[in-house]
Amino acid sequence: MGKLKVIFMGQGSLRFVTPENKVIYVDPYAGKNYDSAADLILVTHAHFDHCQTDKIKKRAEGCKIITQNEALEGGTHQTFELGFVTVEAVEAGNNKNHSIKECVGYLLTFTDETTVYISGDTSKTKQMESLAKRRIDYAFYCCDGVYNMGMDEAAECAAIVGAKHDIPYHNAPGNIITHFNKKSALKFKSDNLLVLDPGKEYEL
Repeated sequence: MGKLKVIFMGQGSLRFVTPENKVIYVDPYAGKNYDSAADLILVTHAHFDHCQTDKIKKRAEGCKIITQNEALEGGTHQTFELGFVTVEAVEAGNNKNHSIKECVGYLLTFTDETTVYISGDTSKTKQMESLAKRRIDYAFYCCDGVYNMGMDEAAECAAIVGAKHDIPYHNAPGNIITHFNKKSALKFKSDNLLVLDPGKEYEL
């Protein structure tokens, strides 16, 4: 068994490699790290900068794709037990640009018991208060302040959820090169701030 690893690829795009060496892509759009065969693809909503699944050419046998449609089947947030990870859909959206009925975030629980919250495109939601009970290890918060909540509201959400590490992402929708503004990210108000450089792999 290896270590859980993540690459933040810019905007809302993430790649995880689980301890079993399973590959999970979240909101494919930014970056170039799509060379590993996917075992799971997660999409938070249908906006173009979150759902470019065609970028993932290599897919393992049995690769599963979960979009907001499956995650919100019947209007209820679904849970998916996949062996190498448990995927729980959670509330997201809740602003004029993103309907809470058409967007989700994800809470991932890996076999090494590491938990990761991915906010997706959102503003503050009621469910965030219940996430505090989950003792989340790593939490990704969008904070662009244009299409979603800004830095102050995202920091408020981070304080509510109380994760061990708060990671700002999706903070520069106008940057078509890196899809990230590190200078801005470093100003995120959290005692648990963790800033990831796009394209670099980190062990969690």
